Amino acid sequence: MNKKMENKTAAITGAASGIGLECARILIEEGAQVVLIDRAKDRLNELCEELGDNAKPLVIDLLDGPKVSVMVPQIEALVGPLDIFHANAGAYVGGAAAEGNPDEWDRVLNLNINAAFRSVQAVLPGMIERKTGDVIFTSSIAGVVPVVWEPIYTASKFAVQAFLHTTRRQVSQHGIRMGAVLPGPVVTALLDDWPKEKMEEALANGSLMQPREVAEAVLFMLTRSRGVVIRDMVILPNSVDL
Repeated sequence: MNKKMENKTAAITGAASGIGLECARILIEEGAQVVLIDRAKDRLNELCEELGDNAKPLVIDLLDGPKVSVMVPQIEALVGPLDIFHANAGAYVGGAAAEGNPDEWDRVLNLNINAAFRSVQAVLPGMIERKTGDVIFTSSIAGVVPVVWEPIYTASKFAVQAFLHTTRRQVSQHGIRMGAVLPGPVVTALLDDWPKEKMEEALANGSLMQPREVAEAVLFMLTRSRGVVIRDMVILPNSVDL
């Protein structure tokens, strides 16, 4: 049986856990060579040993801007020219704005916005030169529906959506597709800050998804005809009323 991602190369940020890891796993299953980017060196090495020869670890702290800007040669040394880049890494913070910690906000905004934008800026020139490529963002339903209990996280994802769709219109003429997967609540480490009662309620009523379900949506986006772009794919638990 033909594999959908045979002879494709990909790089995924925040790939040591959660959505990033499951996206790496599904692309490797479908034949791609994947660079897993994260700062967790030991975890990356363990995962790549588990995932096999098509998994390559690349340790980068995405909050170190200069290192992000020069990561493409390191990626290409591992897998060659890049077909797919998935800006997945992110952080979460919730709670009332009047009671929040602005230092924590800075970290979330730097990772969700600055690091994501800088990493995409690093990979676009090569894709433009080759006249092909896919860029995927892990956004959130919070990027289109303001979530009252998470103003900072929501603001970061609105910024992602704005950057994505303005840049998409700039690079589509070069054969590059850009899109976002916008999940509702997913069982990942990002929800570690959720109140215990809220987490227990969500698990009980089926309003949380698994990372694999998001990865399957990303694979669908990447396997459409080159003349088609899935601009935004919203994926929600069936019990979420939005």
